[in-house]
Amino acid sequence: MFYHISGKVAAIEPNLAVIDCGGVGFALNVSVNTLSHLQLGETVKLYTHESIREDSFELFGFFDRQEKRCFEMLIDVSGVGPKAAISVLSSVTPETLAMAVISGDEKALTAAPGIGKKIAQRILLELKDKIAKESGGSTLGTAVSSVPGGKSKLSDAISALAVLGYSSSEISFVMKDIDAESSSLEDIIRQALKKMIK
Repeated sequence: MFYHISGKVAAIEPNLAVIDCGGVGFALNVSVNTLSHLQLGETVKLYTHESIREDSFELFGFFDRQEKRCFEMLIDVSGVGPKAAISVLSSVTPETLAMAVISGDEKALTAAPGIGKKIAQRILLELKDKIAKESGGSTLGTAVSSVPGGKSKLSDAISALAVLGYSSSEISFVMKDIDAESSSLEDIIRQALKKMIK
């Protein structure tokens, strides 16, 4: 199993990047967001996901772990395949996907090519169910109550991080130093994600 691929960007096409690793060119299906970080001839590291079926073997590449987590959560939704997940992640960032799930914003998902209303509703429903199961644990509640002020924003940010696949212990750890009162919901999520990467 490949975890990541590092090498020079040998070619860029719509939704495809070829990474040269020691003379072997790996073709990776990528989102528009990942493509925006790539330049020909530049050395990069992309996190990978393998899709192996009877008739095909495909690699999917992601500029950061948050996008890979979102991709893996999307393909766990019934009826959403790898291509549809890449389409969604080409239209929204991990942060905006999480906020769309929390707010039930179908339009953010249907803006992606090939994603209709029914699939968008299924994504929102199944990812919300995942949040409900995660937040059933006491650790998420403890994270909210341990930070003064901005409890509603903080609660939404914690739910968003759960949508992105982070565990309640990871969320609690990064949330304790974030000033929720003076930050917007998107800023809280962004700060937490930066800490997760470190």
